[in-house]
Amino acid sequence: MRNTILITGASSGIGKATAKLFQSKNWNVIATMRNPEAETELKNLERVLVTKLDVTDDQSISDAIRIGIAEFGNVDVLLNNAGYGAYGPLEAFSKEQVVRQFNTNVIGLLEVSKALIPHFRKNKNGMIINISSMAGKMTLPFGALYHGSKFAVEGISEALNFELEQFGGKMKIIEPGTIATEFAGRSLDLQNDETIIEYQDLVNKLMGNVKVMFENASEATMVADVIYEAATDGTDKLRYIAGEDAKMIIENRQALGDDAFIKEIKKQFGL
Repeated sequence: MRNTILITGASSGIGKATAKLFQSKNWNVIATMRNPEAETELKNLERVLVTKLDVTDDQSISDAIRIGIAEFGNVDVLLNNAGYGAYGPLEAFSKEQVVRQFNTNVIGLLEVSKALIPHFRKNKNGMIINISSMAGKMTLPFGALYHGSKFAVEGISEALNFELEQFGGKMKIIEPGTIATEFAGRSLDLQNDETIIEYQDLVNKLMGNVKVMFENASEATMVADVIYEAATDGTDKLRYIAGEDAKMIIENRQALGDDAFIKEIKKQFGL
């Protein structure tokens, strides 16, 4: 019997690369996205079901899971991949924008997980893989919302690890660095209020640093390979770093400690 993975945010980037990799490895794939009618490539692959799932819509979550199980009989792995990054001075964000960031990156992840855990518990098996980020281990200026959401994913995942173990389930966290995806495009929500002059020099420095960071970004297929390793290595390993930049930054944070690491970030931004 083939294993089945359900992927959120499978329309592009890491999600789409992962769907294609798992399909090539003879898995069934439930590739979910907000606008499945726009997807063409995945629909042409065998054993891939493309269906609607908006992580902020409870009904679409339950519908996607029901349709996926009806198609393949089971779900073995959930990949919580859907998300985006909101950057900018906190003052520049409306409450609605703050809520949207956490609804997508945190509450949506919790709701999809909560909807599938009873299925895993019934089967006494199952795995949740959450896409965190090196941004869940360090921060950049103006990242209160995005980094806050990824720090939350880290804590949620580590805590859920204890719960899933009680019935034979597993929890995995993937921590990518900069990836050559649409994150710097449609998945980046940059807000700024140019009338707040105190922030503008730092905003410009942030944009310059982001541009440099993405010049050497890893491919989404590399993250997909790490996800496949996490899903299939048979270990209880919790965290998987994806990308040389993530490895370097996370190791530096651990080695330097908070004060020294933050000083290095300030130096990078000329502060």
